[in-house]
Amino acid sequence: MPKDKESLRIEARDSGKEDWQLWGPYLSDRQWGTVREDYSADGDAWSSFPHDHARSRTYRWGEDGLLGICDKNGLLCFSAALWNGKDPILKERAFGLSNPQGNHGEDIKDYYYHLANTPTHSFMRGLYKYPQQEFPYQHLIEENGRRSRLEKEYELVDTGIFNESRYFDVFFEYAKAAPDEMAIRLRIVNRGPVAAPLTVLPTLWFRNTWTWEVAPASKPEIRLLPDGQGLRAHSTELGDYSLQAEGRPEWIFTDNETNDRRLYNAPNRTPFVKDAFHDYVVSGATGAVNPARIGTKAAAVYQRTLAPGEEWVIRLQLAPSSQEKSFDASFDTLFADREKEHLAHFEAVVPGMPEELSLVMRSAIAGLLWGKKFYSYQVNRWLSGDPTMPKPPAERWKGRNVFWQELYANDVISMPDCWEYPYFCAWDLMFQSVAFAITDPATAKRQNMLLQGERYTSPSAQQPAYEWELSDANPPIGGWAAWRIYSIERGETGTGDRAFLKKAFNKLLLNYGWWANRVDQTGDNVFEGGFLGLDNIGVFDRRYPLPDGSRIAQSDGTAWMATFSLNMLNIAIELAHEEPEFEDIADKFLNDFIYLAAAINSTGTGGLALWDDEDGFYYDVLRRPDGSSAYLRTRSVAGLTPLFAVESFDPATVLKFPLLRKRYQWFEQHRPHLMAKLQHIKEDVDGRKLISLVPPEHLRRICERLFDESEFLSPHGIRALSKIYEEHPYTFTEGEKTETLAYSPADSPVAMFGGNSNWRGPVWMPMNYLVIESLQKFGFYFGDTFKVEFPTGSGVQMNLWEVSLELEKRLVGIFTRDKDGRRPFNGGVDLFQNDPHWRDLLLFNEYFNGDNGSGVGASHQTGWTALVAKMCRQLHTFQKNI
Repeated sequence: MPKDKESLRIEARDSGKEDWQLWGPYLSDRQWGTVREDYSADGDAWSSFPHDHARSRTYRWGEDGLLGICDKNGLLCFSAALWNGKDPILKERAFGLSNPQGNHGEDIKDYYYHLANTPTHSFMRGLYKYPQQEFPYQHLIEENGRRSRLEKEYELVDTGIFNESRYFDVFFEYAKAAPDEMAIRLRIVNRGPVAAPLTVLPTLWFRNTWTWEVAPASKPEIRLLPDGQGLRAHSTELGDYSLQAEGRPEWIFTDNETNDRRLYNAPNRTPFVKDAFHDYVVSGATGAVNPARIGTKAAAVYQRTLAPGEEWVIRLQLAPSSQEKSFDASFDTLFADREKEHLAHFEAVVPGMPEELSLVMRSAIAGLLWGKKFYSYQVNRWLSGDPTMPKPPAERWKGRNVFWQELYANDVISMPDCWEYPYFCAWDLMFQSVAFAITDPATAKRQNMLLQGERYTSPSAQQPAYEWELSDANPPIGGWAAWRIYSIERGETGTGDRAFLKKAFNKLLLNYGWWANRVDQTGDNVFEGGFLGLDNIGVFDRRYPLPDGSRIAQSDGTAWMATFSLNMLNIAIELAHEEPEFEDIADKFLNDFIYLAAAINSTGTGGLALWDDEDGFYYDVLRRPDGSSAYLRTRSVAGLTPLFAVESFDPATVLKFPLLRKRYQWFEQHRPHLMAKLQHIKEDVDGRKLISLVPPEHLRRICERLFDESEFLSPHGIRALSKIYEEHPYTFTEGEKTETLAYSPADSPVAMFGGNSNWRGPVWMPMNYLVIESLQKFGFYFGDTFKVEFPTGSGVQMNLWEVSLELEKRLVGIFTRDKDGRRPFNGGVDLFQNDPHWRDLLLFNEYFNGDNGSGVGASHQTGWTALVAKMCRQLHTFQKNI
């Protein structure tokens, strides 16, 4: 069967024949308020570079814009600025609150959507909703500032600014004619009842790479083309590019330089500065732009008053200057062709998917692909400062990331959320890499391996977490992600990429050693690890020892390490099928796993196992300096992580690798005290061997709580904390410190870890994904010999595979229309639920309300919430109605 055209482009990209990844949606959504732009003494990144500075101050490490594009090195950027005739500034970038301003931390307030994207970025479409009334910047800050953490966030839609549909739909569309030729189409529709004016500035600019050097190698420039119909942008790295525009717009020019006069009441170093277009358009300051028509930032100026319902189309082309450009019928034909190819490629990936399910999957993948952003952060240079700039404060050498001077990031990286988290996060990136594997395995592998490279990993083999604290320990799921990528591609093509798997394994060996040597502080195979990505999950902040010196032995810390060892065992055995030398090291990981399984299931130091047989759940244990211990009895997703450490091996593998039996026999003979709770590892079913952290008898008891609708099971997936704590909060006192944990289904009620994420009740897609995957592994092994009630108390018996599909239906149902035509993630906002121009626009939030499924937290978290695309495909494959 012939391959679709997008698949052929992917092949050309992956083979190195054509650089289809040269241009993409790599322009950041937010550069201000990031750690890498913070040069303060106290590390307050939000105050150091606030939104108010963004239009006037040059960024050091990147650029940002509204649904824009740039080359893969972040040098030449394109986006469009908008002005409705009433705003005090141009709309150049999406607006949101900083962490201190929001009552639940940083929070995007604008509304924009990722509608379409392809792996080669041959076709991209985004949508921004631009109000026609003055944007209420200060009102949003003040109203959210008045609200407590117990109140809902005040959103842009709450202001009434979209009443009577008084806004513009602004579609940003891109279509590649070739790897270096980009057709650009801006489609603007007046959705309101009256005529409304709009100014549009399609803008081309260079990232400032010259100000920071005493003698820069070269400075790029943008000039007006001789015919006055466009721009010529020249740089040493990219050569000559031109941007041409349909019609005869006015062209204005300035430089990407800081407006020191506005920000610091100091003389400007250059006469034309970054925010010149604001002064020119909003204030009518004609002297703000360069009359010589040269600079490092330039824009076309289009102005029009649109009648109600009128659509306005602006056409542009960005390509090497040697290429001919035309705005005849072939221009729109290119867009039509690329859109058809986008849909054809999706159909090739998942043939015959129903439209409602297809919309969810396409939108999730689009968000994932739009989330690829250029990210630059060179820590040593950041700490030392630039020779042309004031020397950074000495306090920085005792502050954030000082031990990561070797980190040198300068790559296109998948972001957790384009606006709220515009930086890599280690464990997010692993989930994201698995989501990529569905449609773009090569990108999945690149993203999976990136943080394991020598430019990122520390000399001690620790992987960086995220720029706010590179040294934080995130769950070690790199092995899981590498195995899943390998398995997904093998399932699609029939052949797994062994070279990738072997390379990943060798890199992971180093990180495995770091975890084994640095996180198990007591040497008894019970791990701490601290926050481990779960922010406020604990009754105490798990990053720190308690004031009396007590420490927390974490059920999830130990379980993550056991999962890591089992992932490595799995990979080693797969490699050993063709390279027998890997069998010996597989034995090492099985050995480690048994010690970990014994530690989490058996009585340990202080007299308590992490498994509490009385409650039938895994809990954290508080270990006191005097040797005593106590359970922290909070039933949360941390106690579910032991489920993730499970694999089963087919009869042929069990026969080929006798170590899977012999290692257990050795422990039974020489370490019998460790094996009392691990008899299940000894048993086989039809020749298959199950290796799991959780024994079947524990699994059954966990399932009772997991599928109980008064505890973990919600209409929209598994909650992160049992709902039992809604009416019965958990309180624990240790010394003089007393803390209380209560079920909270939506935003975080506490300030712990910034207060912008909440693990005390909501539904989180990545943890649900891992729960489902684990249930499927157990289900594949046990079949109908292991059934449970689903939901608990319903009398309906299901095997674990059937249960996993029911959970997937609940999770996918967050985004699909229910019997009343409403999408749960949109909550109670009637505009979003009913208006034809909003109701089929999907956002993929960071997490979801544990009671009603409404979206909470970051709103563009595709990101790990893109894992729902994998669920869509599986439900479609097994013909499960949603």
